[in-house]
Amino acid sequence: MRETLKGLLVIAVEQAVAAPYCSSRLADAGARVIKVERPEGDFARGYDRVVGGESAYFVWLNRGKESIALNLKDSADRDLLARMVGKADVFIQNLAPGATGRLGFASEALRDRHRALITCDISGYGEDGPYAEMKAYDLLVQAESGLASVTGRPEGPGRVGVSVCDVGAGMYAQAAILEALIERGRTGLGKGIQVSLFDAMADWMTVPLLHQVYGGQAPARVGLAHPSIAPYGAYGAKDGEVVLSIQNQREWRNFCAEVLEQPGLADDERFHDNPARVANRPALGAEIDAVFGALSRAQLIERLRRGAIAYGAVNTVADLAQHPQLRRLAADSPGGPVELVAPAARFADEGAEVRPVPALDEHGAAIRVEFAG
Repeated sequence: MRETLKGLLVIAVEQAVAAPYCSSRLADAGARVIKVERPEGDFARGYDRVVGGESAYFVWLNRGKESIALNLKDSADRDLLARMVGKADVFIQNLAPGATGRLGFASEALRDRHRALITCDISGYGEDGPYAEMKAYDLLVQAESGLASVTGRPEGPGRVGVSVCDVGAGMYAQAAILEALIERGRTGLGKGIQVSLFDAMADWMTVPLLHQVYGGQAPARVGLAHPSIAPYGAYGAKDGEVVLSIQNQREWRNFCAEVLEQPGLADDERFHDNPARVANRPALGAEIDAVFGALSRAQLIERLRRGAIAYGAVNTVADLAQHPQLRRLAADSPGGPVELVAPAARFADEGAEVRPVPALDEHGAAIRVEFAG
């Protein structure tokens, strides 16, 4: 188990996805993370019961943490939380806008009292601006940020099938906290961090935004195709589909010569460079379909390999579950052992391992004794 952050105490007053993602990755790195839940628990515990009676989101995002249930409307529990924060290195929260401030845990005030404390506030739209008080969930931010408008098929916008706004915000928060820890190592002082779901997704939307602002038009929805690269997308052989991607002129020439077996097509004025291929996408698709439709998928893959062309399969989630490249690791949970996807970052000479997923208030009694007044 990694111990990079061993000795650091993280107090997370958190719920749902964004903040739990951040704190779970700090826990993976060895930090001690105490998750503060409502007496009824993080509502993400109730999203479903698919993993041995536990929620899929909860077991994914809360491994390696200790759980204590606190009623923050109760003065004794607020005092306990204040003592916990007083010994913490990092305080993370993603409650409704203004909630922690009303409870006496505004981040600026906490840093005034504890100069080395790093605070991280995760919100939907940020701490200021006209949307600051609005509640925000992943789908709402996908829609507000314009992500849904560039996702899906031409007939209508679509939601990305995973909670990308939440996860993106959690990743930015984790990176910012690690940056603040490095700075604190030099200065001894903490730092206030604010991350919003909207800001995270706005950053991811930079390329479509630049097309809109400087080109006058955002990329259209094109399903599995790419709005600004061609050929790029799913194409059908006689007995199945293949996804392929051409990224440069060298690959385009190889594709024409080795896959289409029409080397002269590379210099056709309709297709001679990427902007031309994008402008003439229907004609390009017709040329490709005429060749691919006469080949089996196995024959097509052999040609793609011969031409060193990037390709893949349009897999289902069931296919992912059996994928030979999928790495997994085991974790204990209140519902029993569960197989999770292994952390994406791999460290040389270190095996991946995660600590258990906590039951609600599993560590409450011990934490109350440890931080007693």
